[in-house]
Amino acid sequence: MLLVVYTFNFLDRQILAILAQPVKADLGLSDTQMGVLGGLAFALLFSTMAIPLGVLADRKGRARVIGWSLAVWSGFTALCGVATSFWQLFLFRLGVGIGEAGGVAPSYAIISETFPPEKRARAMATYSLGIPLGQAVGALFGAMIAAAVDWRLAFIVLGLAGLLVVLPFRRVVRDRPIAPEAVQVPVAQTFARLARLPVFWLMSLGAATGSLCGYGIAFWVPTLIQRSYGLTLVETGQFMAAQLLLAGTVGMYAGGFVADRIGTRDRAGYARVGAIAYALSFPLMALAFLSTDLVALFLILLLPSGLIYVWLGPTTTAIQHLVPANERATASACYLFVNNGIGLTFGSLAVGGLSDALAPYYGAESLRWAVIAVCSLYLLAALFMTLAAPRLRKAWID
Repeated sequence: MLLVVYTFNFLDRQILAILAQPVKADLGLSDTQMGVLGGLAFALLFSTMAIPLGVLADRKGRARVIGWSLAVWSGFTALCGVATSFWQLFLFRLGVGIGEAGGVAPSYAIISETFPPEKRARAMATYSLGIPLGQAVGALFGAMIAAAVDWRLAFIVLGLAGLLVVLPFRRVVRDRPIAPEAVQVPVAQTFARLARLPVFWLMSLGAATGSLCGYGIAFWVPTLIQRSYGLTLVETGQFMAAQLLLAGTVGMYAGGFVADRIGTRDRAGYARVGAIAYALSFPLMALAFLSTDLVALFLILLLPSGLIYVWLGPTTTAIQHLVPANERATASACYLFVNNGIGLTFGSLAVGGLSDALAPYYGAESLRWAVIAVCSLYLLAALFMTLAAPRLRKAWID
């Protein structure tokens, strides 16, 4: 059920990516404005609300917070379908962000208290399959509904579908009794504990830098494929869904599996797995997007499309082991604040703004070069994770 909810989380978060072209044309927006809607509008409150909602989940019940959050973000996703201007859509995307802020950190905590340490990275990776699955479902069905009717109905239908999941989720996922000592830990204490650990900052900044690239790619590649390769909206949805289902799901689970195998012998492995995947992602991404042949693009892109998800299971597992068990939702929220505050806020905006800046020089191909330029930051993410690896051994709490 957590996986189902996370699938809707990313479906609603990223559906704007596949619908960017018709939304842009209908509302008369620039690439920079679309970048704001894809990143800043969502991330502004998503990042900041994650901490108070994580604290609330630790104190009042994690499943309860997730259920209400699902209802809020699904409702605002449906409202996006009635927006008639940039600012209306901006406000509705803010609402989606507020709702989704309460979904992820409590889910991490539930998984950590359910699975033993040697299986947690795989459990986290299984839960995180919601990312490629949500993006794939959103790309495929969002494109089909928009092509058959319009982009507005796509938001409305997929938002209402999420509301239908709230009741079964609350019936299946129950909160465990909360220990009295869990209520006594203030958020400032958890943050202070994490702030003293260089490994927390290195892993969070590594994840944030990688997420900046990942969110930029996820939002703009559908538009790039339509502009530079001539695919229709439905063909683009099929292209993206195939990439995500074939490569994204494999990369996500493989990262958790490999990290659990290596990490049980050496905790540094939870960071090194991500470092290696990040280092390989940039040259493969650049090679794929420099190709002008659609078949070559699809085949080469399969490799980095899997690698860019490898880090997630190991990293979220490692963050859980930097604090005692009763502070895990709060710790996850602090990590997500850094990760999303940087990656989600600036990913799509960086690509969109750079595309507009390069347009006088590269014309219709400016988006291609903007995507490649931003992808170079994967190398910086690899450096952060490499530096974090040896420090993780000392900071780990079983």
